[in-house]
Amino acid sequence: MTTCTRPTAVLATAAALAVLVLACMQAPAASALSPLPPSSYSTRAVCPPPAPGHASCLAQALVAQTAQARAYDHPVGVSSAAPSAAPSPAAGDFGLRPSDLHSAYQLPTNASGAQTIALVDVYNDLSAEEDLGTYDTEFGLPACTTANGCFAKLNQNGEATPLPFPETQTSLSNEQAVCAGSGAGHVAACELVEEAEGWSVEISLDIETAHATCQSCHIALVEANSSHYADLEAAEGAAERLPANEVSNSWGGPECEEGLGCIGASSVFTDPRVVITASAGDDGFDNWLEEPQTPYANFPASSPHVVAVGGTRLYLGTHGEWAGETVWNDGGESEGLKDGHGAGGGCSVQFAAPTWQQSVSDWSSVGCAGKRAVADVSADADPYTGLAVYDTSPECETSYTEGGKKHTVHWCTIGGTSLASPLVASVFALAGGAQGVEFPARTLYQNAAKSPGSLHDVREGSNGACLSPFVEAEEEEPHTACEPAQEAATSCSSHLVCLAAPGYDGPTGVGTPDGLTAFQPSAEGSEEDSSGISGGSGGGGGGEAPPSSGPTAGGAGASPATTGSPGALVAPSVQISALQLTLRALVALNTSRPKVAQVGFTFLSSAAARVLASLQRKVVKRGRTHWAAAAHALALAASSGRNSGRLAGRRSLAVGTYRLTLTPAHGAARSIVFRIG
Repeated sequence: MTTCTRPTAVLATAAALAVLVLACMQAPAASALSPLPPSSYSTRAVCPPPAPGHASCLAQALVAQTAQARAYDHPVGVSSAAPSAAPSPAAGDFGLRPSDLHSAYQLPTNASGAQTIALVDVYNDLSAEEDLGTYDTEFGLPACTTANGCFAKLNQNGEATPLPFPETQTSLSNEQAVCAGSGAGHVAACELVEEAEGWSVEISLDIETAHATCQSCHIALVEANSSHYADLEAAEGAAERLPANEVSNSWGGPECEEGLGCIGASSVFTDPRVVITASAGDDGFDNWLEEPQTPYANFPASSPHVVAVGGTRLYLGTHGEWAGETVWNDGGESEGLKDGHGAGGGCSVQFAAPTWQQSVSDWSSVGCAGKRAVADVSADADPYTGLAVYDTSPECETSYTEGGKKHTVHWCTIGGTSLASPLVASVFALAGGAQGVEFPARTLYQNAAKSPGSLHDVREGSNGACLSPFVEAEEEEPHTACEPAQEAATSCSSHLVCLAAPGYDGPTGVGTPDGLTAFQPSAEGSEEDSSGISGGSGGGGGGEAPPSSGPTAGGAGASPATTGSPGALVAPSVQISALQLTLRALVALNTSRPKVAQVGFTFLSSAAARVLASLQRKVVKRGRTHWAAAAHALALAASSGRNSGRLAGRRSLAVGTYRLTLTPAHGAARSIVFRIG
């Protein structure tokens, strides 16, 4: 028998509580193995951050940090019935199994009728069908292949050929060879290979989650040519024309960036026949964990036409039953930089809140005024309680030592809201799809109000910012010094848009699945017209907006949407143009190791606004290319017309490629790239 005591105030942190909850809730038998503590692992994003005009996949890989974790001799996130002779996915050594999803969320394995789930992803996963076959064999699932009509792989036009890069193993090998060299095109080839390999893991996560959840559903993988919004929207349209009953989008990026992603009522995300789900993001409220911080709610989750899916940490009991959920948030400060990940969310600056969202009883406490709040619903997303995924790419290679011999397998543990989105789409499939309801998200809100017990109401946690450093002491688990109330106070003035509470809240929406009841529309709900999306701030609005510390925080100062137009788009009120470095800066940046404070610039602003200036440097870390913060972001008070500014800081800038980005509140970001040296 396990005896549990409440930790002291100093130890009552996310990591410590997770260990306590697992010990108290699961209380495994003496012969069972319990998961290692979360501090034995770290997480990393599978895909690089989105470039301007692009989206990124939202999958997070769990990375073993201790010798015991690297041995894979303990289950990950769930209790194992008994120790296995060697690391085994079926024993839970690599994360959640299909049976765990079904027992936790009380789900059947098959839909009552024919359902097709489409997964919109980027690039071509050469081994997608074979990897799914290995996954199915491991867990005893029915085969889903092209030959039996269950699986299909299509390009962004809905055709079987040509597929995007890499269409063949030869084309991939050619790019890898260019990447390995040092000639022209070396950097571009490395970036292409890196991004394609990351999306390969995302694809495996998507199709394996969908098939694990709805084992009778057909799976359609629709692959976009690139992560550019235009290509993803083309793939989205192809998925809906299949026709698919459900479409999952495990990707996201800034709203309306540089004129892209600005989707109105006629967009591909408005098909009334289809349930469209989208991941809320992996970098916390307003993407506070992204470096440099350019606050935004992820698109397309911010669209009122989709079901926005947030993320939780899931706890299971000794028999696999649901034992609790909290908001997923393991972020904090590490050596002056933000570290970790957490469920995304925030207030849209582009879209008005639909009337069914504004009708929740606590809307006045949400803090988005008349703007769309993310999310609508949620599901497991924490990589520590992530899914066991099989993928043959190098991104998913796992090594362990047994009997003095090193073994390499292609099983890994993947979470992120990329797990939550296909899971929720598949629950809708099990429940019969949209069933004639034009806006399936409304079904969730109606059922949450009518039958509160039809969903797990997540009431603990926050996806807000923790600006305190990680605490590391020999006698304690590494942890952040923040409590959920502190995180919410920092990020959203303690509004519910970033703080879990009874009823609706931003991080988890109306809750997580508990059977199918909440996903099945009532008779009266299926007959309602399309007036459910509000163009203004009426209805149940009137809540105070989050503080101005985040550009995406809607509020009284934001331009109202056009009333009377379903799905009305709020045009950005501020446009930045003519961004360039000053002549003095150009001269200074050609000297040896210039200072941050010598980065001066000019720009035009269409209106007076608060503008966030940030500087990033292109770096290669662990073989991956990404943009890293090179200086602290600077807030400017821009006037209408021409403006000038200068970054602050005495730090020297090394030779390399840099990106200067200006992000106005309620407007589109603008960037320039330059090189020092």
